[in-house]
Amino acid sequence: MIFKKLIVDIAASAILLFFGFLFGKFRERKMQGGKNLDDYEFYPFDLDEKKNLFFDVKKFNAAVTYFISKRDNTAARQLILIGEQNNVEGNIKGPENTSYKKLYKKYDGDKIIDDTVKYLENYKRIVRLIGDSFPDTGMEILLHNLSNPSKALYHIKNNVTGRDIEAPATNLVHDLKMRGMQNQDKLNYELNIGSRKFKCTTMPIYRDGYGLVGAICINVDYNYLDQQVRNNQKRLNDFLDSFLKTDMVLDENILSKNEYEKALAGKTHFRDA
Repeated sequence: MIFKKLIVDIAASAILLFFGFLFGKFRERKMQGGKNLDDYEFYPFDLDEKKNLFFDVKKFNAAVTYFISKRDNTAARQLILIGEQNNVEGNIKGPENTSYKKLYKKYDGDKIIDDTVKYLENYKRIVRLIGDSFPDTGMEILLHNLSNPSKALYHIKNNVTGRDIEAPATNLVHDLKMRGMQNQDKLNYELNIGSRKFKCTTMPIYRDGYGLVGAICINVDYNYLDQQVRNNQKRLNDFLDSFLKTDMVLDENILSKNEYEKALAGKTHFRDA
């Protein structure tokens, strides 16, 4: 009798667990559903007559009002990230501010921001590993968390710009969005700041269902390499030693079959004829 009751209890628990699993999957799909924000007419970014991107507060407020009454988890999530990127809670006053707080609470804005930070953890590891691969070379690599532009700098290796963690990047969001709308890459651009000069590349990080969430930047200290390394044999040797430094030797083949055969025959580098 006890054994029979135990079997019934286990079966009942299994059934409840199964239906709980199905409900959880249903709720997860429901929470993920919706369109991208830029599919709506009130997408809150536009280009002016000079092709400069601007944040349209009226459209943003219209979107907030819409998603409070009509549910779209994907678009609302993207709208909240845009709101945080543009500090709307600090810049928008009165009833519109109250409405944004209502939207933020309805769609669990804290979880959206927390999920973004967790998502960027893998990119933090990538930045660390690339930076550790090229130490003391004048090449800085960093990661921006663009869910909070006022404290965007999330991780940095080989610091050449003197910035600290949580340094702001308030203009980067608009610049990357403008380039995205114009299908432009932010690749190999020059920055001149006083007597400093840098060669830079910025790679935006887009997350499906969230939009723009971060960016990886590479900044090369141009003057250091051009003035100090190029014209000083010791520094050039030190640079190359740092650039070519390895920590281990592995037995792996990364060459094509054709290049592998040439390597065995004596070819030493990709331009070796």
